[in-house]
Amino acid sequence: MVETLAQSPAPICWVVSDGRRGIENQALGLAEAVQAQLAARGSKLRIGRVVAHKDSSVALPDCGPPDLWIGCGRAAIPLAARHRRTFANGFFAYVQDPRGHYRNFDLILAPAHDRLVRPNAVAMIGSPNRISQTLLDEGRASFAAQVDALPGPRAAVLIGGDSKRFRLTPRIADYLIARLKDLLAQDLSLMITVSRRTPKALCERLAETFGTHDRVWLFDGEGENPYFAFLAAADWIFVTEESTNMLVEASATGTPVYALPMDGSAGKFTRLHAALEGRGAMRPWLGKLATWTYTPLAETQRAASVLIDRWQAETASPALNDGEAA
Repeated sequence: MVETLAQSPAPICWVVSDGRRGIENQALGLAEAVQAQLAARGSKLRIGRVVAHKDSSVALPDCGPPDLWIGCGRAAIPLAARHRRTFANGFFAYVQDPRGHYRNFDLILAPAHDRLVRPNAVAMIGSPNRISQTLLDEGRASFAAQVDALPGPRAAVLIGGDSKRFRLTPRIADYLIARLKDLLAQDLSLMITVSRRTPKALCERLAETFGTHDRVWLFDGEGENPYFAFLAAADWIFVTEESTNMLVEASATGTPVYALPMDGSAGKFTRLHAALEGRGAMRPWLGKLATWTYTPLAETQRAASVLIDRWQAETASPALNDGEAA
């Protein structure tokens, strides 16, 4: 939870990004995992949001200077250099590969598929995310009436769009529409969500084809986002293969995950797909539903534990010690 209290004896964490949901949630997810682990030790952590806007303005929180600074995305990199000079006692962490700006950070949490080797870098499968049982339970509770109106079993369908390596072409749009019809024919209810990258033409086709179907909940971006409710209520989760963040988030739920193909080549992301398949979380969609179990991916929690240990060793802060309530 992001807080903006003017003063607090608890350590303060700044979450720094350009404000885009997919970027900010990586840093925020790591901060929330740190917050939860500190709470289990009897300590507190305040989280404030920093947004670097396109016009070069920066929105700062009113919770005070950062003891912990967690950034994600390109916009956070130049801010790290500036903030290190201003907040010399802060511990600076970065999610992803900062592309040469390694000295600006005390710790880098880099995706293993990037193969970054630096003394201050720790590899993890994918990137941090906000998925927790508490968040899933809260999400489902917030949309209980809508979820319960859909007869089970249910599948969540998470549709992305064009990326550097993939394209959601008309051919793929035809494929997706056909596969969704197949799932309905197997008596599944569908919870479908699109992203900002999803082509408008496909969004319109989804609305035209499934918008009034009594076993389809199509979220088109209007109103409160039921994303976490979809993940919580699903018996299966389908994700277009270019959506690395959503694949990792889905794999953190313990629910079977199917990858839907796109036009293009996965390149280095083949290593991420292989890691998720190797953990038993994800399988390619070949047309036949299967049920399986696996241990939910907990890389965010592992990364948070590493960060706390490094931060504590660097600062020797009593507020981070076990049993020391801040």
